[in-house]
Amino acid sequence: MEAVQTYIENNKERFLEELIGILKIPSISADPAHAGDVKKAATAMAEALRKAGIEQTQIFDTDGHPIVFGEKMINAAWPTVLVYGHYDVQPPDPLDQWESPPFEPVIKKSETHPDGAIYARGACDDKGQVFMHIKAMEAMLSYDALRCNVKFLLEGEEEVGSEHLAGFCKEHKDLLTCDVILISDTAIISNETPSITSGLRGLSYVEVTVTGANRDLHSGVYGGAVANPINVLSQMIGSLHDEKHRITIPGFYDKVQELSQQERVDMNKAPHDEEAYKRDLGIDAVMGEAGYTTLERTTVRPTLDVNGMWGGYTGDGAKTVLPSKAHAKISMRLVPDQDPDEIVAIFTDHLKAIAPDGVKVDVRPHHHGRPAVTPVDSVEYKAAAMAMEQTFGKKPIPARGGGSIPIVSLFEEVLGVKSVLMGFGLDSDDIHSPNEHYGIFNFYQGIRTIPYFYQFYGELKNGQYRQD
Repeated sequence: MEAVQTYIENNKERFLEELIGILKIPSISADPAHAGDVKKAATAMAEALRKAGIEQTQIFDTDGHPIVFGEKMINAAWPTVLVYGHYDVQPPDPLDQWESPPFEPVIKKSETHPDGAIYARGACDDKGQVFMHIKAMEAMLSYDALRCNVKFLLEGEEEVGSEHLAGFCKEHKDLLTCDVILISDTAIISNETPSITSGLRGLSYVEVTVTGANRDLHSGVYGGAVANPINVLSQMIGSLHDEKHRITIPGFYDKVQELSQQERVDMNKAPHDEEAYKRDLGIDAVMGEAGYTTLERTTVRPTLDVNGMWGGYTGDGAKTVLPSKAHAKISMRLVPDQDPDEIVAIFTDHLKAIAPDGVKVDVRPHHHGRPAVTPVDSVEYKAAAMAMEQTFGKKPIPARGGGSIPIVSLFEEVLGVKSVLMGFGLDSDDIHSPNEHYGIFNFYQGIRTIPYFYQFYGELKNGQYRQD
């Protein structure tokens, strides 16, 4: 392991340069115009795996974007780790809020990242974190230090719901056989306080369309006599929360798994500076469900948020019309034991029930995923905790995450194995936002830590450590 760490130290500048090359590829899976770039990114990831020593690497075409699979099977008696990640990225919009072009990576220092951070779309979510695993593997294989079998599964549709991954996993179940799935698509509490994500919220994402008249109308001739779909949709959305910021949809909370008072006390022991939180966001107050802390609201409570809303005339100058249609994209973050399909059904029923006469409501589901909770007493979690303690110098805290990785519950359902969510990003890294970035320290720390996971996991599985 000493030789592996020395190799990492001696090659870290090259690792960063190679990551910059990957980040220059605008692999925006949501935009059909970038389908070629997504394919280019898949090819680049496959080449990076082969260069790292994963010779058995291939690209599988799907009806959507490609899936990259690689494996290094060394000893059938050793445990097998499946590394999952994604190489597609969110759209960079709004472009005018980026301080530098999203696909022209630059490195800048800040108070949070005194060693510098790389600014680019996908830097943290998830190209930078995937690349940590590839470079850690290169270092281990360079010194024959890998004591586990390893497989890589890298997809190009995570940001659009992993539409074709479920079918791939079911079709290639034998190919993906493993003992644990290792994922770095999450965050730590801070660079001073390491953590391992022990749970994720689920997701139901829908698009709502409210239709009024059969065409746009002159607001002077028809205004006041027919329904304005934008007004109606705004009123309907406004009614989905009460004065305590609770969601008003009947049955929405019926299956929410409530934490005990002790569990709530324990989770709020995690470091959180509310004033620093507000300063970072440029706000003077937080807002959320009454009776819960910011940490609870963002991890163990369900939410409903409008992600975008449009309709009518939005160009320069004035155009006095009553629009025929109004649209909104809405995401609902879910917690155990909420079912995404049930939530979409009751959301749809409620919206249609509260719609006034004179308009039609259509709800179109997009991607969704179930909530997931990972055990903190497993061999896999212990190996991750030991690895982080080795590099950070302190034990990591188990922490619930507020985001969603739908594939986690799918892996458990199809492959029958749990995941370890050992990410190295920060919540302040602006993923999905303009100026996304990833700390240079975090990138290197991930590469340093991952080899220890394999070392400790192999030893724990072989019984060389006590598991009590």
